Amino acid sequence: MKRYDKLYIGGEWTSSSGSGEFEVTHAATEEVMGAVPKGTRADAERAVQRARAAFDGWSRLAPAERAAYLTQIEAGLRARSDEIARTVASEVGMPLSLSTAIQAGLPALHFQVSAATATSYEYEKQVGNSLVTKEPVGVVACITPWNYPLHQVAAKVAPALAAGCTVVLKPSEVAPLSAFILAEIIDQVKLPPGVFNLVSGDGPTVGEALADHPEVDMVSFTGSTRAGRRVSELGARTIKRIALELGGKSANVILDDADLKTAVEAGVQNCYLNSGQTCSAWTRMLVPRARHDEALAIARDKAETFKLGDPLDPETTLGPLVSATQRDRVRDYIRRGVEEGATLVTGGAEPPEGLTRGYFVRPTVFGNVRPDMTIAQEEIFGPVLSILPYDDEEQAIAIANATVYGLAGGVWSADPERAKRVARRLRTGQVDINGGSFNPLAPFGGYKQSGRGRELGAFGFEEYLETKSLQL
Repeated sequence: MKRYDKLYIGGEWTSSSGSGEFEVTHAATEEVMGAVPKGTRADAERAVQRARAAFDGWSRLAPAERAAYLTQIEAGLRARSDEIARTVASEVGMPLSLSTAIQAGLPALHFQVSAATATSYEYEKQVGNSLVTKEPVGVVACITPWNYPLHQVAAKVAPALAAGCTVVLKPSEVAPLSAFILAEIIDQVKLPPGVFNLVSGDGPTVGEALADHPEVDMVSFTGSTRAGRRVSELGARTIKRIALELGGKSANVILDDADLKTAVEAGVQNCYLNSGQTCSAWTRMLVPRARHDEALAIARDKAETFKLGDPLDPETTLGPLVSATQRDRVRDYIRRGVEEGATLVTGGAEPPEGLTRGYFVRPTVFGNVRPDMTIAQEEIFGPVLSILPYDDEEQAIAIANATVYGLAGGVWSADPERAKRVARRLRTGQVDINGGSFNPLAPFGGYKQSGRGRELGAFGFEEYLETKSLQL
């Protein structure tokens, strides 16, 4: 049981100005496993003012000095990686082996990469008679989601600090515990007071207070497209910079010359990562119409190999969803798919056998999905795969691009050049070719209603810099 009763503002643990707390529930047992304070607008105001006061000193530190702090934070995260992995696995439902590699491993890597970028980046460049310089944008509000709670925090906080910005973090109240572990580490390394601040709270209260605050120079937000619109609306009042990483409905395009079994099995695996609670998941699988039924059989067999259970059980390969609300939402989408005429190949909306507690959803595959169906257009955020047949390459590209989203995708072909040619025509921010692996140094972000701006590596670092021109 982890019960935090204080916020982290101005370099110290301090009580909230309000009362009440958010309880954190174990996704597999439905038992309360922790709690954090229910922050207020007044708490957000205090945090912003402390971040503003700390900005001048922090921004003027040499990049190497800032990097040294980040390296210490990285070491602190690695030292507590087992605790972080178990905490996030319990909050969110990701099996422990994956949580160790992803939920605990990636945050430390982001601090490592940001420290290296801070010291290697070229902050000045001569252009004719001008000296073009890069400077930190200022006070940054980081508003993060629950599905990869510490990964998303680190992907924002690490480059922002490395660039010389000060930060106010509002983690999701659904899975906030790992953010408090980060705050404990930051407190131990004695980061200058006010450089990093943590205020737990909900979106309408703390999130909106930060997005609307005139002393916040930038908001970096990851979450739903609906909430991203609200952040954009509030931020526009003060013309602040807004970076958004929003929803997705990514297409996995399997071309007619691809190894169908390899591509389909990899597509199912990708779709079900983190129980489908991944914004970049390939939730639409596009297959040649002549091989549609063969693809369904492969997908069914692969889906039925997943073992549902407690994420802390080493035999579990598919954990629960994060909450009852999310479980019920996903089951409603499954029912909608059946009602609209898609073929239910495996899974379904019924509770899994033998799992009377926990927020579980059966791994589900739909076939004969039309592009206009709800399950092919809306982000479900659960272990639900839609398989769509197509007639030729042009139609496959058109179907892949026929949603409001554009975050990620995949293309499979025996000819890598053909795969790259198709990938270039997909209106999406990231495409994996023949199962290309995730690269934490490559830019991550979306087209269309999947957001604007990029995270990770040098590209994410640059989001936190302003450009100034000195005419000489």
